Amino acid sequence: MKPRENVQPLRSAEEIEEFRQALDRGRRAERDRLLFDLGINTGLRISDLLPLKVGDVRGKTEVIIQEQKTKKRRTVFLHTIMPEIAEYVEGKSDEAYLFASERTGRPISRTQAYRIFQKAADWIGREDIGTHTLRKTFGYHYYQQTKDIATLMIIFNHRSQEVTKRYLGIEDEELKMSLKKFKL
Repeated sequence: MKPRENVQPLRSAEEIEEFRQALDRGRRAERDRLLFDLGINTGLRISDLLPLKVGDVRGKTEVIIQEQKTKKRRTVFLHTIMPEIAEYVEGKSDEAYLFASERTGRPISRTQAYRIFQKAADWIGREDIGTHTLRKTFGYHYYQQTKDIATLMIIFNHRSQEVTKRYLGIEDEELKMSLKKFKL
């Protein structure tokens, strides 16, 4: 399976809802939808989402994780998705992985998460969706709501604001918008 080129964020509430509905068509819809919702609401990388256990998030408004890639500690705020988490973890052991494979009980792999998102993307006719879509969707909407690229750069642990803007495709979008109505 070839990774998709130029993975993009979901840029509107309609695109997000359409993707959720596509995930609902899958075999493990509840698990896959929470993975998506947790990703787009926290900005965590897929490698930081998959190892989470039920006890890490049950009843918590925030959790401190050590990012796999950067090894930096980060506080993740769960306030806005606590109802979804509570419903999903009800009746599950604190030691169970949040995003467990039915077959092994271990976390699904990054490859499996990619396949899940690719299948949903295929259902809605998108070729620009991958596991980074979750993180990019968080960043895109955070920036649209706050225009605070400096804080977003810190959240993402990027080395510069330019890297963050390029990662989200904001520079291209801003350039297009500024030139769209330009006329002499």
